[in-house]
Amino acid sequence: MTMHLQRGLTTLNTKKRKASKRKPDAYYMDGWRSQNKFYKQKNLPTMTLDEYIDYIHGVYKPKTEPRAVSVPWHHTESNYRRESPNVPSHTSNNGIGTATKKPSMQYTGERRLVGIAMMHKSNLVPVFADDDDKTGSKQATEIAQMRRN
Repeated sequence: MTMHLQRGLTTLNTKKRKASKRKPDAYYMDGWRSQNKFYKQKNLPTMTLDEYIDYIHGVYKPKTEPRAVSVPWHHTESNYRRESPNVPSHTSNNGIGTATKKPSMQYTGERRLVGIAMMHKSNLVPVFADDDDKTGSKQATEIAQMRRN
């Protein structure tokens, strides 16, 4: 039979260490310094150590200063309202908008439309016949090759 211990148990260094004496506030010093450093960078008021300890424990309520200016910086006596008693409403007899109607597109017959080809999914493009290609097969084969690539 062997003399093994269970996993996690050891016979070395099992005595209880003596706790080092420290000041009760020394635990919070590093956090307090870094907090005040951050607050100084942001131009905020810094805290004392006691305020910081209360802040960490959720007891501290910061001294609130009124954020709103007591005297308004803008002129309150001036009135920017129009003093007209009657405002005429818009009538429909003079038209809704000021834009002119776009002229409708019409086929002039300068180019001969041979057919409609599909590029990708439902993107339809017209196939025209050129001077050197009367049937339009040249442009149709180009579109078919582009569709496959």
